Amino acid sequence: MRQAGRYMKSYQILCEKHPSFRERSENVDLVVEISLQPWKVFQPDGVILFSDILTPLSGMNIPFDIIKGKGPVIFDPPRTATDVEKVREFIPEESVPYVGEALTILRKEVNNQAAVLGFVGAPFTLASYVIEGGSSKNFTKIKRLAFAEPKVLHALLQKFATSMAKYIRYQADNGAQAVQIFDSWATELSPVDFEEFSLPYLKQIVDSVKLTHPDLPLILYASGSGGLLERLLLTGVDVVSLDWTVDIADGRRRLGPNVAVQGNVDPGVLFGSKEFITNRINDTVKKAGRGKHILNLGHGIKVGTPEENVAHFFEVAKGLRY
Repeated sequence: MRQAGRYMKSYQILCEKHPSFRERSENVDLVVEISLQPWKVFQPDGVILFSDILTPLSGMNIPFDIIKGKGPVIFDPPRTATDVEKVREFIPEESVPYVGEALTILRKEVNNQAAVLGFVGAPFTLASYVIEGGSSKNFTKIKRLAFAEPKVLHALLQKFATSMAKYIRYQADNGAQAVQIFDSWATELSPVDFEEFSLPYLKQIVDSVKLTHPDLPLILYASGSGGLLERLLLTGVDVVSLDWTVDIADGRRRLGPNVAVQGNVDPGVLFGSKEFITNRINDTVKKAGRGKHILNLGHGIKVGTPEENVAHFFEVAKGLRY
C-alpha cells in the first residue's frame, strides 16, 4: 500500500535529482532502486514494484502525464465512440519493457526473501481517470457517459479489461509473484451500477488470468468498499483488501471462509504512539482471525509519517504468533 515513496527521506532526496514521476517510474534503474528502498530499511514480506496504474496509457494511445502538485493529467480525454476506437489494446512487452526488466531484477535482488508484487488498475478506475481527464471529486463526466451513452463506456471498459489481463500475465511472466488490482473509484458507483460497469470486467480479468496462471494470487482493493464487499467476492479473486472503514471481523464474516483478507490498519494510526500502534495491530490481527490474513494498512502510507513508526509496525507484526 504505497510502500515506497513520499514519507521516506531517501525517496525525497531521489526526487530532487529526478523530479519527473514519469522518469522515476519508467527508468529501470530508478524503479528498482525505489522499489527496494523500503525493503532494505524495514524488511517487509513483500516488495512492491514502483509504478503507477496509469503507466499503460501511453501504450494505448492515451497521452498523459503526472504533474507534481496536480496529479494525473490526460491530455485528450476520449469521450465519444470515435475517440474510443482510437484507443489501442495494450502490448506490454512493446510499450513498457522497463516493467518486465525491473521485475526480473527485483526477483534476483530479493532472492525469495520476500514476495515481489505487481499491480494494475481496474477497468472502471482507469476509465474514470481517462474520461474525467485526471482525478475527480464528482465523477460527472464518466457518469454522464455511463448513463447517457453506455455502449461507448462499455467499449472502453472492454479494451481496458483485455489489456489489463495481458498486463497481469506479463508481470507474472517477468517475476511478479502476486498482483493487486486497484479499483479505487468503483465505490463511486451504486451497487447496481457496479454490477454493470465494474464487476463483469473484473471477473473477466480474473477468469482470463486464471486460465494461464491458475496459481497466481490476485488481490482486489477498492477503497471505501464496505457497501460492495459481497460483490467483490464474486470477481473470483484470492484476496480482498479492506480499507480501515470496515471492521475486519465484519469483513471476514461477510466475505466467508474461502477468500483471504488483507488490511486494514488506518494509515493515520502510524502518527500515534508506539503503544497505540501496537494495540491497533493486535486488535486487527485478533479480529481477522487465524490464517488467510495479510496484515497491512487499509490505504497508502501518508506523507509525513515518521519512519520510526513504520519500522515499529513491522517489528510488532513480525513478532506476532497465533
